[in-house]
Amino acid sequence: MQFIKNIFSPILAVMKFIQEHFKAMLFLLLLFLLFAPQSEEDLKPNNLEEIHLTGPIMEVSEVVKQIDEAASNTFVKGILLNVDSPGGAVAPSIEVAYAIKRAKEQKPVVVYASGTIASGSYYASIWANEIIANPGSMVGSIGVIMQGADVSALMQKIGIKSQSVQAGKYKKVGATDREWTEYEKNELNKVIQGTYDLFTADVASARGLDINKRDNFANAHIFTAHQAKDVGLVDSIGVAYDAKKRVVELSGVSEPLWNEEDKFDKLMKKLSAQTAVTLHTYFPELVLK
Repeated sequence: MQFIKNIFSPILAVMKFIQEHFKAMLFLLLLFLLFAPQSEEDLKPNNLEEIHLTGPIMEVSEVVKQIDEAASNTFVKGILLNVDSPGGAVAPSIEVAYAIKRAKEQKPVVVYASGTIASGSYYASIWANEIIANPGSMVGSIGVIMQGADVSALMQKIGIKSQSVQAGKYKKVGATDREWTEYEKNELNKVIQGTYDLFTADVASARGLDINKRDNFANAHIFTAHQAKDVGLVDSIGVAYDAKKRVVELSGVSEPLWNEEDKFDKLMKKLSAQTAVTLHTYFPELVLK
């Protein structure tokens, strides 16, 4: 009997393992079926990368990471930045702009304005090799704004008074519990004008425009795609097909293979953008708008 047990012990051990870990094995099998490549094409690394810049620009670390990774990836030969954004905070917009500028040194980068490319999102796009705008897109709004509510009348009505202790004449600049004084407005205007000068100088440099004629392309003008082309803010008019075709031409790939954005990642980006908007509602800052 012991001899027979010894012969069948390996089979019995396998059966015992399956019984004890059946659920885990089933789970792994389902994962494999869900994520396994469907064809030989899926096994090939993509040679072109499309990255999306969507919604208000507040938190851009993931977008910058995608741009930098695509720039350093030797398999990727060209990058398309698909933009549909009304703008946003100054610093994040510049972060994306400089990521595009770095990427351009490695491989061609094309920006496609699929909806709105205005203010901060336009700033983010200026260093691309080319900017292609959808015929129905809105372009421009090159300007800077800082705004806040004066809730002093409401506070008085409901019987609330604010109090603070601060050092420095301008420490309460932007406070919402009263109307801003002239010297406070002048202080804020100094920041606004400085940022506007930086914005327009970079646009002029990147796009080869005359900074002395910035009122023609900046000054918060809003343009249609064709009007934007006339003033030099975009290079051509087209749809997504044309933008992708242009990336293929500039990159020189013979068999274009684009990346596919993960649905879960897309959902998380949307939730992250909504969270950033909510936070910005309660903590306003200088924005390109």
